[in-house]
Amino acid sequence: MHTTHDEATEGRADAGRDDLARLIAEASLLRGSFTLRSGRTSSYYLDKYRFSTRPEILAPLARLFADRIAIVEREVGRRAERLAGAELGGVPLVTAVALETGRPCVLVRNSRKDYGTSRQIEGLLEQGDGLILLEDVATTGGQAIEACEAIRVAGGEVIAVVSVIDREEGARENIESAGLRFEALFTKTDLGVDE
Repeated sequence: MHTTHDEATEGRADAGRDDLARLIAEASLLRGSFTLRSGRTSSYYLDKYRFSTRPEILAPLARLFADRIAIVEREVGRRAERLAGAELGGVPLVTAVALETGRPCVLVRNSRKDYGTSRQIEGLLEQGDGLILLEDVATTGGQAIEACEAIRVAGGEVIAVVSVIDREEGARENIESAGLRFEALFTKTDLGVDE
């Protein structure tokens, strides 16, 4: 059977994506009893720092983010002038994707600092700028929604939230209920995670 160049490329991309999912799961999956940001207890934890601090995982993640951002922009008909990442987990992600895409980024603090410039958004943000927020692990979507609200208050317009992992525990529903588009590069199912 003869395959076209596009079919062969797509097959390699799928294999690469599967390999990356495996690497992320191997690096970050912890078993035990964990309290999540939402206050809920879980029998597993996906430790974002165990994958977002490893160049061999971060570089291909940046490429996947860049591809997904291009798809989102095409579908919504708007280009994001900037990328955004929430402290602390979003910082290495947004930095890597900014380098991959050549786009500037802003960092969203958990709360406004009470010294210096007293800003919650660090980096240049112009009124009306379109942004895509990059998230690490989305459980209920609470942190992403809070970061998007801070961006909105600062004059930015969030085009979408794109997460590395959706734990499939309500993040999509909550983020979309807040009027935001939600995308995930992987779900816990893609990573082979079960309770």
